[in-house]
Amino acid sequence: MLKIGITGGIGSGKSTAARFFEALGVPLYDADKRAKWLMQNDHKLQQDLIAAFGPDTYNPAGGLNRPYLAEKVFKDKDALAQLNALVHPAVKRDTQAWQAQMQEAGHPYCLKEAALIFEANLADQFDKIIVVTAPLELRISRVMARDNLTEAAVLARINNQWPEEEKIKRADYILENSSLEALQLQVQKLDQEISKLAQSKPE
Repeated sequence: MLKIGITGGIGSGKSTAARFFEALGVPLYDADKRAKWLMQNDHKLQQDLIAAFGPDTYNPAGGLNRPYLAEKVFKDKDALAQLNALVHPAVKRDTQAWQAQMQEAGHPYCLKEAALIFEANLADQFDKIIVVTAPLELRISRVMARDNLTEAAVLARINNQWPEEEKIKRADYILENSSLEALQLQVQKLDQEISKLAQSKPE
């Protein structure tokens, strides 16, 4: 089974592209959603987070205290790095268990959606990587509408990520997301290409 990563800068539409693959029957692992789930349900990760950030990391009912944690990490790069150093290995373990299940089920390939594949040095976990791109003006307008942010705030987020050109250089496949119709057609074509590649891959 081929392990495919799909990524892209904020506002590029990587989640939309990933859902198009999922609609074609491709198993999809959403790293961001699973990370949130693990922070709430993985006992070892919970203990590690409490040890790192204090007992207020979880509220008395056991729920993750997101505002508290956000306050801790978003003003402190070292704290953010510490959070990632705890969460990323948990997500990696969870991903590997899920991929094993998908392989057992006989899928030719599976897809993992993650925002920071290159930034977090995760590229070597995949056989191929898809990068979703879109014009900068379109990315800005999408995120402004989606998250109710100013243009300056969106640009600040974009500038915190790797430049799109750098991701494109390292991509095995590129999906251009200027319109939903065009993106869907590209996904259908790429699905066929990757499926053929998976069939020809030696055991």
